[in-house]
Amino acid sequence: MEGKCNVDAELSDQISALLEPPSPNQGLGFSDESEPPCLKQEYFEELLKSRKCVGLKVKPESDLGKGVYADVEFGEGALVLKDQMLVGAQHSSNKVDCLVCSYCFRFIGSVELQIGRKIYLQELGLSSTDECASSPMDGLQDSSNDDHDNLGTCSSSDLKERIPLPKEIVASLMNGQLALPYSEQFALPSLVPCPGSCGEAYYCSKLCAGTDWDQSHSLLCTGEGSRAICREALMKFVEHANETNDIFLLAAKAIAFTILRYQKLKVYGLQGEHARRNGKSRSDFSLLLEAWKPMSMGFKRRWWECVALPEDVDCCDEVSFRKQIRDLASMSLQLLKEAIYDKECAPLFSLDIYGHIIGMFELNNLDLVVASPVEDYFLYIDDLPPDDKETAERITRPILDALGDDYSVCCQGSAFFPLQSCMNHSCQPNAKAFKRDEDRDGQATIIALRTILKGEEITVSYIDENLPLEDRRTQLADYGFECRCAKCKEEDQ
Repeated sequence: MEGKCNVDAELSDQISALLEPPSPNQGLGFSDESEPPCLKQEYFEELLKSRKCVGLKVKPESDLGKGVYADVEFGEGALVLKDQMLVGAQHSSNKVDCLVCSYCFRFIGSVELQIGRKIYLQELGLSSTDECASSPMDGLQDSSNDDHDNLGTCSSSDLKERIPLPKEIVASLMNGQLALPYSEQFALPSLVPCPGSCGEAYYCSKLCAGTDWDQSHSLLCTGEGSRAICREALMKFVEHANETNDIFLLAAKAIAFTILRYQKLKVYGLQGEHARRNGKSRSDFSLLLEAWKPMSMGFKRRWWECVALPEDVDCCDEVSFRKQIRDLASMSLQLLKEAIYDKECAPLFSLDIYGHIIGMFELNNLDLVVASPVEDYFLYIDDLPPDDKETAERITRPILDALGDDYSVCCQGSAFFPLQSCMNHSCQPNAKAFKRDEDRDGQATIIALRTILKGEEITVSYIDENLPLEDRRTQLADYGFECRCAKCKEEDQ
């Protein structure tokens, strides 16, 4: 495929333009100076409006880069932000334990289906019994920010021996013939299959299915309806990501998102409007810049430069380790090129862009956590009045024994949240990511830890803020800065 192999060399100027942060004093991607500027500030104001975020303001050019500030006072425990992810992905190993909507990550089907499917896959030897932050890459650093221990937890304990259920009981749970007592209290949305018939992605609604298809999945679907140019290469790409690091799946979503957005802009959007006003159309590259804009707002460094050195890698082997990471990304990118390459969007397939996209997820992503309704169901049974509990447990106890101690594994993944990623770090944060009982999808939820005054910057901790100063500094070095918050200054004296 002509032009694929030497993208970095042949399109260096365009690649540099994509990696250049949009200036607050100039338009982004417009073909002449007469076009009204699309400023960073306007972008974030539109984003806040679309998410119905009240009382927040993003300052794109604060002392620390971007920052989120309170425009009203927030009381302790108040909801500060619910942020819809730009792109997100469930960890590959977690798909064995949790069946969720591939777009919003809400649990789907029924409690019975969740339980029956999990037991069935356990019996096939496919169950993931790892803790919440299980590493998807053997011997290399996990892409998710394991330091964010305040973002949500999963219930899991030391495993005990499971007692198998009869196969006919498992089948009846999966096909809906067996209804568990009180399960109607935990109704879940019905499964909606992928429009491309891949058999891998399922959704909670036709709206989620259509939105995901339009935003990225139509290019990344391995089914017969896929728009990928080579489904075989796409399946190899997915297999490689599952075997090495599923952060590549996030990067692929970012590229597919940008390609599809570019195509929409070219056919239906800004081109026609601009042509009507100016009598000429915008260049293809200016449209690509516009399509890339949501990704351009994230802080980026090359993945192999910013990934933390694992504890089992000696400092003298760091150069070799980072080269290994780079080579891994290069192999992944080559597979993705073969699968979804688009000549008009060729700069997106440079190793430099790919490395920066993955680095953006490494530095800006938030753990995606959604609590399991299966846990809620068994807790509900446990809290029933004694007589009702005894009756219910005649049915549920054998099922719980078959599930074992890891029955309550939550949905786990990684995602990029455009507003949450603008929040700066403090070792004395005034807010944190926290899932409330009513938060049943993959959106980031930020609540106030104390009263936040109007005009005050909203900060979160990227790490465990209770660690000693030197340990905090070591962990924050992976993000490329040294914290100078009041706590750090006081402890440094």
